[in-house]
Amino acid sequence: MRVVATAGHVDHGKSSLVLALTGTDPDRFEEEKRRGLTIDLGFAHATLPSGAGISFVDVPGHVRFVRNMLAGVGGVDACMFVVAATEGWKPQSEEHLRILELVGLRRGLVALTKVDLVDDETREIAELDVSDHVAGTFLADAPVVKVSATTGVGLDELRGALDTLVTATPGARDRDRPRLWIDRVFSPAGSGTVVTGTLTDGELAVDHTVVIEPGSQDARIRSIQTSGRAVDRIGPGHRVALNLAGVAKSDLGRGDVVVTADRWHLTDRFDARLDVLGSLDHDVSRRGAHLLYVGAREVPVKLRVLGPEQLAPGQSGTVRLFLPVELPLLPGDRFVMRESGRDETIGGGEVLDVAPVLPASRARPDRSVDRVVAERGWVEVHELELLTGERREPIVGRWVAPPELVDAISAELIEAVASAGDMGFDVAGLDERERAVLDTLEGVEVEAGRARPKGVSDPLADHPYVATVLTGGFAPPPPDDVDRGELRELIRRGDLVERDGIVFHPDAIEGAARIAAGLLAASPDGFTVSELRDALGVTRKFALPLAAELDARGMTRRRGDLRIAGPRLPDP
Repeated sequence: MRVVATAGHVDHGKSSLVLALTGTDPDRFEEEKRRGLTIDLGFAHATLPSGAGISFVDVPGHVRFVRNMLAGVGGVDACMFVVAATEGWKPQSEEHLRILELVGLRRGLVALTKVDLVDDETREIAELDVSDHVAGTFLADAPVVKVSATTGVGLDELRGALDTLVTATPGARDRDRPRLWIDRVFSPAGSGTVVTGTLTDGELAVDHTVVIEPGSQDARIRSIQTSGRAVDRIGPGHRVALNLAGVAKSDLGRGDVVVTADRWHLTDRFDARLDVLGSLDHDVSRRGAHLLYVGAREVPVKLRVLGPEQLAPGQSGTVRLFLPVELPLLPGDRFVMRESGRDETIGGGEVLDVAPVLPASRARPDRSVDRVVAERGWVEVHELELLTGERREPIVGRWVAPPELVDAISAELIEAVASAGDMGFDVAGLDERERAVLDTLEGVEVEAGRARPKGVSDPLADHPYVATVLTGGFAPPPPDDVDRGELRELIRRGDLVERDGIVFHPDAIEGAARIAAGLLAASPDGFTVSELRDALGVTRKFALPLAAELDARGMTRRRGDLRIAGPRLPDP
């Protein structure tokens, strides 16, 4: 399925042509039918002679409804540009063409309508007029099909040209991150809340949980329709109607976005390239009431030109835009900008960076993933995909980082290992990224929480004092002749336990716990330190720290002069 927008000056026959091609009148409102004037977006679909499907988004042509026109062209694949042979090229023809270029369209055709109302000479003049105006644009080589929606002249040729256009237009890319800009919200009787839009970037399915931004409202997809038929699942590149549960019609509006959780970066500022229209009679600067049109949303923004103070007509430059709400955007998204005070389109362009980290005075944005990494230093793979739309393989652990940063940390760690000698150094002080780099170093191994050269035996393995303490049981000898550094490491590793200046073996703590459990089995109301001392067969010097250790481990609890059972007391 390809989505095609109509475009062109008011009263040039866009809606009539869509009706003739599809059998559906895209003018939905009574006022539109009464006035013969398209006010809002209209939608229709048809099957072309080849069997390919096509969806039309019919946009208003009147200058007063440009904002509605902009809401309809954000997610289309191509355009059917309509010019009436009776009037030729008009002001809104020019503005619509510029807008289509600004949103990134590169394919389309021209329908020269109402040819039944003019003679051959007038028709030829109108065709030459069109050719002159589209020269140098994406429509320069587009076919011009002469047609009449009233008599049917040229409709078959137009269908054939649309077939060719659809075949030549690439399908939508599936990024596994669906996004649907809502262009219509309504509530059919008995059906709850329904939203429509053009689905891009990923797939949706019935019963999927989605999020509506801005505002992070959760909803569930009850049902899906496309081209008038119900489906269980739909991919990108289709006009879609979603019946949503969990949100009210009054909570949603045009320009809201349906996405899936944790697949989009929400931003209220972004850097972009802005192409200023050459037809302007003034520079573009931070002064002015600027409106941004992205997807189907209109939003006021503040603009900061990066580098110079202003951009001249016909000039391109980089800007930073500040939004009042957070939107799910991605580098490559296209936008249009208008100035509401002058009621004119000033330009448009492409999003470059959805989360700028450098101050505006230093920012030099582009779409390079390497630039994003260089400016941030370390970026998790998932976050980088949200920021750029591209997935990179991690360099270290789950991160992508500039090679020079990884090399610098590697050098520091290698030096630390060498300086620590056979004892190695404690890796507990390393952060996650340093630990990930450490795991990549050749010739280094981590054992018992210390990093040392590979192949070097653990100097504390089978330390004689550990065996001495084990033999000492509940009354171990003091570590008078043991190196203080070695003792600290043995305690840190859990080979020994220190409590109140007395060093015990872990087996002694476990044995004391079993004896305490036996005392409590005989006397559930508790036991005293003296009773524990007698049961252990030691002096108060050792009984007190053992009781304190049992308390600390939750095996016993102190209640006055008694110890009672704790939550972790073992069986006797």
